[in-house]
Amino acid sequence: MPAPTRRRGGREESLWPIEEELYLQLQRTADVLLQRLEAVLKPAGLSPTQYNVLRILRGAGPAGLACRKIAQRMVTRDPDITRLLDRLEAHGWVTRTRGKADRRVITARITRAGLRLLKTLDEPVAHMHRQQAGHVPNRELRALIELLEQVRSSQ
Repeated sequence: MPAPTRRRGGREESLWPIEEELYLQLQRTADVLLQRLEAVLKPAGLSPTQYNVLRILRGAGPAGLACRKIAQRMVTRDPDITRLLDRLEAHGWVTRTRGKADRRVITARITRAGLRLLKTLDEPVAHMHRQQAGHVPNRELRALIELLEQVRSSQ
């Protein structure tokens, strides 16, 4: 949905400040992308947030990661990482252990079942990404990525 416009001096101009229009377009785009990801993950019984955690743990390897580190690496913040890990553990996709040196530290690791689940999702998710952005030339995607990083760096 484009921003409302008015004609001024023979040309269309937005009634919203450009920063507000950017924010709304980013939100709309994120929603469309997320809905498609939810549809791909739903048959596996995963939410996008759970999928993100499993991918983080796969990337961490056998050593796993402390809960605090997982939270720092997540794409979107989840205030209750413990409950999120509870659900993943209940499905057998992750395990958690208390640290021996510091019992306050809990390390999560992806299980073989979690790795198998991700392996079944790798191609469908990659295909979804190709459908979402494959029509845009790589140089334009790279430029968009750099612009988004520039916007985030001011935060």
